Amino acid sequence: MKKIKLIPIAILLLCTIIAFAQNENTVVPTFPFQNPKLNTEERIADLISRLNLDEKASQMMHNTPAIPHLGILPFSYWNEALHGIARSTTATVFPQAIALGATFDADLAKRVATAISDEARASYNNTKKAGYFKQYAGLTFWTPNINIFRDPRWGRGQETYGEDPFLTATIGVSFVKGLQGENPNYLKTAACAKHFAVHSGPEKLRHEFNAAASPKDLEETYLPAFEALVKNKVEAVMCAYNSTNGEPCCSSSFLITDILRKKWHFKGHVVSDCGALRDLYTPKNKNGHGLVLTQAEAAALAVKRGISLNCGGTYEALPEAIQKGLLTEKELNTELALLLQTRFKLGLFDPEGSNPNDNIAAEIIDSKAHRDLAREVAQKSAVLLSNNGALPLSKKLSKYFVTGPNAANIDVLLGNYHGINANLVTILEGIAAKVSPASQLHYQMGTMFNQSGINPIDWASGNAGKSDATIVVLGISGLLEGEEGESLASPTAGDRLDYNIPQNQLDYLKKLKKIATQDKANPKPIITVVTGGSPMNLAEVQLLSDAVLLVWYPGEEGGNAVADVLFGDVSPSGKLPVTFPKSLEQLPDYEDYSMKGRTYRYMNEEPLYPFGFGLSYTQFKYDTIKVASPKISKKQNCYITVTVSNTGKFNSDEVVQCYISDIKASVAVPNFQLIGMQRLHLKAGESQNVSFELTPKNYEMVTNEGKRTIESGEFKIYVGGSSPVKKSLELGAPKMAETVILVK
Repeated sequence: MKKIKLIPIAILLLCTIIAFAQNENTVVPTFPFQNPKLNTEERIADLISRLNLDEKASQMMHNTPAIPHLGILPFSYWNEALHGIARSTTATVFPQAIALGATFDADLAKRVATAISDEARASYNNTKKAGYFKQYAGLTFWTPNINIFRDPRWGRGQETYGEDPFLTATIGVSFVKGLQGENPNYLKTAACAKHFAVHSGPEKLRHEFNAAASPKDLEETYLPAFEALVKNKVEAVMCAYNSTNGEPCCSSSFLITDILRKKWHFKGHVVSDCGALRDLYTPKNKNGHGLVLTQAEAAALAVKRGISLNCGGTYEALPEAIQKGLLTEKELNTELALLLQTRFKLGLFDPEGSNPNDNIAAEIIDSKAHRDLAREVAQKSAVLLSNNGALPLSKKLSKYFVTGPNAANIDVLLGNYHGINANLVTILEGIAAKVSPASQLHYQMGTMFNQSGINPIDWASGNAGKSDATIVVLGISGLLEGEEGESLASPTAGDRLDYNIPQNQLDYLKKLKKIATQDKANPKPIITVVTGGSPMNLAEVQLLSDAVLLVWYPGEEGGNAVADVLFGDVSPSGKLPVTFPKSLEQLPDYEDYSMKGRTYRYMNEEPLYPFGFGLSYTQFKYDTIKVASPKISKKQNCYITVTVSNTGKFNSDEVVQCYISDIKASVAVPNFQLIGMQRLHLKAGESQNVSFELTPKNYEMVTNEGKRTIESGEFKIYVGGSSPVKKSLELGAPKMAETVILVK
C-alpha cells in the first residue's frame, strides 16, 4: 500500500522536471508544489503531503514560520490596509474609511485600493529582498471593514463606510477589486471582509457579547454587504469576536456553514479575529464565551466549523486535539488546503519573476500620483455642514488666525489602522501654504485637546477680534474613539458614550465667538473645522460658527485638501454616510441590535444632520424625473432620468442620490433606502442628464422571516443631493425630484 501511495507523487515530480527542463534558463523546482504548470489542487495536495502535523498547525496561524527543508519562507497573514498599508513600511496615508464613504464614489474607492495594493506589492518585494518577514509585511490584508455603522457610539465606526448597506456594499466591492487586482492568474493582494457578521460594539464587551438580530434585520441590514463581497470573490472573511443569536461568530454553524458556505458558496478561507478563538474557552466570568473548557477543544471546534486561519495562538493545540481524538487530520487538511490556496493565488510558491507583481518597485510608494490621489479623496470627502457666506475665504485677507487643539495635530490626520511617512501635512501647514505672502498668519493652540489648561493666562482668543477670519480646528481623534486598547483618553474602551465634543473645546469656541463679534458693526467670521470619524453633537458649534466643515481623518494630504476647500479652489462635495442625531436620547439602547429607530432608514426622529447631506459653494436644481413607463411588472427593469443643473457661480461636484420607498407593504419596511448614486462635475450654469436603472431587486421587501419578496403596489422614487429627510431641505439641500411607479 505504501508503494502505491508514492506513485502519484513520483509522477508529479517527473512532470515538474520535464516541464522545467525545456527551458535551460529556468531553475528546476525541487518539488511539484513549486511548479506553476501544475493545477493548484495538485500543488496543494503535494505540499500538504510533505508537512508533518506540527508543521501543518504552524501554517494555520497568523505568523507562519519557515520550513527550510521545503524551501518555504516565513509568511505573516496579519496585515492591515484600511486606508493605506499600515503598521509596516512608510506608505501613502489615505483618508480614513468613513471619509471614503463620504465621497459616495465607487470608482475613487477602486483607485485608492489599487494604489494601496501597488504599494503593498512594492513593499513586500523590497522587504523580501532584504530578508525581512515581519508581521504586517505580507500580502493578505484584513480589509475592508464592512460592518454597518448602526450606532454613533461605536468607536470603530470610523473604519466603516457608514450606516447604509447599499453604500457599504458598493464601496466595499470596489475596494476589494482594487486590492486584489484584475490579473486572471494572480491576486495582487488578498482582501478580507470583516467582521462577520453582526458586529458594531460595545467594544468593552466584544469578547463576550451576544448580538441578537432578527432574521429580517440580518437580511435587510447586516448581511447584504458581506454577500456582495463574497459574490465578487473576496478572498477571505473574518469572523467576529461576539456571538450572534447565541452562537460565537467564530464557531457559528449558522453564519459559516449555512450562510457563507452553503447559501453564498464562498470558496475562500475564514480567519478568526485576533484572540477570538481564545474567547471560546475563556469563562464567561472572565470576559469570554465559555463555550468549551480547553484550548484543544476550542481549536478542534473552530476547524470543524470552518475556520482555516487562527489569528492568535489557539491552533498551537491542534496536534493535541488530533491526539485526543477531538479532530481528524483529514478535517485539518481540508481547512489548510483552503488557506494554502490563497498563498498559491498570490504566487508565493512560484519561481521568482513569473508573477508580474514581482516587478513593482519601491519608487511607487508615496509617489506624487498617490499623494495627489490622497488629496483628491480628502477634498471630495469634506462635508460642509453650514455656511452663512463666510466660505470660501479669500487668500488675500490681511490677517488670519488659526487656532484649536487639532490645527497642528498629526494624530487627527491619521485615524486608526494607519500608516506613516515623512510628509504629513497638518491643517495649519495647508493653510500656511495657501494664503498670500502679504497676509499675516497667527497660530496658537488656544486650548488643549480634552482638558482645560492649567495656566489661566489667555494670549490666544484675543486674536479673533484682531483678525479678518478665525479658523478654529476642533473635534475628536483616536485618543477618544477607536478600538479597545487604542484610545488612550477614552474611559469606555474606545466607544463614545458622551456624544459631545470635549467641553473645553466648546468653551474656547464660545470665547472666540464673543471676541470676534464685539465690534457689532464689523464682526469677524469664525470658521470651524471639525475632525473625527463618527457623528457628534455639533448643534452649539454650528450656532457659534459662520461655517462648519467636517473633514474626518483626512490623511497625509489633509492639510492641503482642507485649505483647498476653505479657500475655494475646490467646492465641497462630501455627503454624510451616517446620520447625526441631535442626541443619544433619540436612539435605542447601544446594546440593542434591532434596527428599529436606527439610521435614516428606520429613524423617525428629526436628526441634527441627515444621511446623504452636504452643502456646496454653488446651488443645484433637480428637474422632474422622467420614467419610460410608470407601470412595470415585477420582473421588469425601469429606467429613470433626471436633469441636474448647476445654477450657481462655482464649478462643483455633486453626488446625485436615488432612493426608493415602498408606499404600502404588508410588513414594516424602511422609510426609504439608497439604491443608486452618481458623482458628476458640473461647471457653473451647466446641466447634465443622470439616469438610473431600477431592477426587480430594488422593489424587494424582506419579510419578518428574512425572506425577500416583491409585492405589487406603488413605489416612490426620489432623486436629489441628500436623503429624503425633511431636515435636508431646511439645512439647504436642493429640493428632490420625485415620482411614483406602479409595480404589478
